[in-house]
Amino acid sequence: MPKSNLKYFFAAILSVSIWGFFSIPLRNLKAYASDEILYYRVFTSLVLIWIAIFMFRRKQLKADLAYLSSVSLRERKLVLLQVTGATALLVLNWYTFIYAVNNVSLQSAAFAYMVCPLITAFGGFILLKEKLSRLQLFSLLIALVSIILLATGSFIEVLWSVVIALLYALYLIIQRKMQHLDKLHVLAVQIAMAVLMMLPFYLYHHESFPVETLFWGNIVIIALLFTIIPLFLSLYALIGIPSSTLGIIIYINPTIAFIVAILYFNETLDPNKLFAYSLLVASVLIFNWGILKDILTFKRKNI
Repeated sequence: MPKSNLKYFFAAILSVSIWGFFSIPLRNLKAYASDEILYYRVFTSLVLIWIAIFMFRRKQLKADLAYLSSVSLRERKLVLLQVTGATALLVLNWYTFIYAVNNVSLQSAAFAYMVCPLITAFGGFILLKEKLSRLQLFSLLIALVSIILLATGSFIEVLWSVVIALLYALYLIIQRKMQHLDKLHVLAVQIAMAVLMMLPFYLYHHESFPVETLFWGNIVIIALLFTIIPLFLSLYALIGIPSSTLGIIIYINPTIAFIVAILYFNETLDPNKLFAYSLLVASVLIFNWGILKDILTFKRKNI
């Protein structure tokens, strides 16, 4: 990988590492309904991201509007279709993940991001014609073995995991195809569209406006630290790395999530799962060996 692309690689690692700790604020809101958490997460994210854009990125916003004005009507319709489709997938991913964490199991939610990299890498290979070396294909085989070992538990948990993973994998594949617009602006528009999609459901099901400090403290943390920042970093990473690479890096997410589940929430991890996670770590290292070798070479040259 060229040295100029290493920043995209590190952005990808940081985004999925942040998400690995997402279960902590979510569990703090376990007493609240999943849809209520989702509504206020997205509403708060909308306010925060557009404040940031109008305060610090007005010049870049004008450039994106100028670009959209310069392209053909067909291209504008394609952008709208891509943004709408990606938004729908993202909202469904958010809801199913929140529901799984608080109503199925933390491990089922984490397991979803075990399945997601395989789907993303395979989708990038088939749909976007991204090339995979024999070593990378071998790493996917190792990951598949690990997932089979982990999937020997509850069928319901595995089913939830596959649905969550498929939604996010398709979202990443669509985002990879959108390369001409500023990623923060794309995310801001997607969050605005998410609000429009959910507003009818919110008005229909809404009962009372939450006023608890605990609720809003965690919602602001979720909106800023676990929504806007990691999503922007992941979209930024897709500028310089293939979706298949980002897909494999996602394995860092469930690994951290399971460490959090064990050390913070005191969930148990049997030897079978420990072995499966060891295989996943090996898979990530093998898939990204070319990038890691570049990083090590770059460091040695600068010592």
